[in-house]
Amino acid sequence: MPEAYIFDAVRTPRGRGKADGALHEVTTVDLAVTALDAIRRRNDLNPELVEDVVLGCVDPVGEAGGDIARAAVLKAGFGKEVPGVQINRFCASGLDAVNLAAAQVMAGMKDVAIGGGVESMSRVGMGASGGAWPVDPGVAIANYFLPQGISADLIATKYGFSRDDVDAYAVESQKRAARAWDEGRFDKSVIPVRDINGLTILAKDEHMRPSTDMQSLGQLKAAFVQMGEMGGFDAVAIAAHPDVEFVNHVHHAGNSSGIVDGASAVLVGSEEGARKAGLKPRAKIKAFASLGSDLALMLTGPIEVSELVLRKAGMTTDDIDLFEINEAFSAVVLRYMQAMKLDPSKVNVNGGAIAMGHPLGATGGMILGTVLDELERTGKKTALITLCVAAGMGTATIIERV
Repeated sequence: MPEAYIFDAVRTPRGRGKADGALHEVTTVDLAVTALDAIRRRNDLNPELVEDVVLGCVDPVGEAGGDIARAAVLKAGFGKEVPGVQINRFCASGLDAVNLAAAQVMAGMKDVAIGGGVESMSRVGMGASGGAWPVDPGVAIANYFLPQGISADLIATKYGFSRDDVDAYAVESQKRAARAWDEGRFDKSVIPVRDINGLTILAKDEHMRPSTDMQSLGQLKAAFVQMGEMGGFDAVAIAAHPDVEFVNHVHHAGNSSGIVDGASAVLVGSEEGARKAGLKPRAKIKAFASLGSDLALMLTGPIEVSELVLRKAGMTTDDIDLFEINEAFSAVVLRYMQAMKLDPSKVNVNGGAIAMGHPLGATGGMILGTVLDELERTGKKTALITLCVAAGMGTATIIERV
């Protein structure tokens, strides 16, 4: 089976996902074009060699609908011969897009492909595409549907994480992200978003709040109390996990992932693809996996899928130098480290979505690029990237630096 190599990875800065955010004026397709164009320019890539572009997008409706990947390919000037496909596995869409691009390479069907994702949450609101999971009683009731914030609070309650615990993790995420930016750790992969005149609109993640401390977070009220108590979702959580007597609500905007806009692109290919395009591999993809997990906890999928992908790779956690898990909520990462028995110094070393934001369909490609840069900066060898997924799933990928 051919190896799938990673040649390059880029991302835009994350802009606040609101009408006053810096990237609100940029359409979804133009965000995706920014990432694709950067991949082409940085690698002097002949776009005719690209055999597929796979982009994740969680709300592919309106301007983001109709196969955003194909639209971006055309607007980026890759040529009519280059196909594109949009995929959706909720928050893992960007990583799964890379995995699907790599799978085509490993199957011997493609030599050069691009995976990544895009989400303009300021322009196409979260949940705009709807779906049966939260609203069809035949799906929701039988499967203990919960809003993700309630699931995060259920995880914190079930596994013993207090309000101080989740806030302290959020403070650390902000500190690590600020340090990473200050030390230029993101300079290699973050490409500015420019307007039609070539003027820079945004060059740095806009959502960060480096001055965050325990005192400022302590002033925020738990966000999901009313939803849980008055909306009846606490009762659903307890019915699904009767060992929990009550749900302790500890999450709020300051210890949850930020709503932002952004795009990512990861260039992958075979050894033959490298030869054709004159590319030098930076890493290879050793294994990837996705699976379904507990529906009420919903966000613990990274644990089970990490165990699965490690088995597929014939590895253990001791073989992994760095772990990158999407910071959907503080309790997600705390439970992951608890269950996997991980040293916190190896997990999300440059901060994560609590500090910088989570542009749903783009995040998986973003965090893969972040940890690849960190492997190269530190001379380390291996990394595991994983994300929790709505409706109780998890996706993970292991990469090894070349």
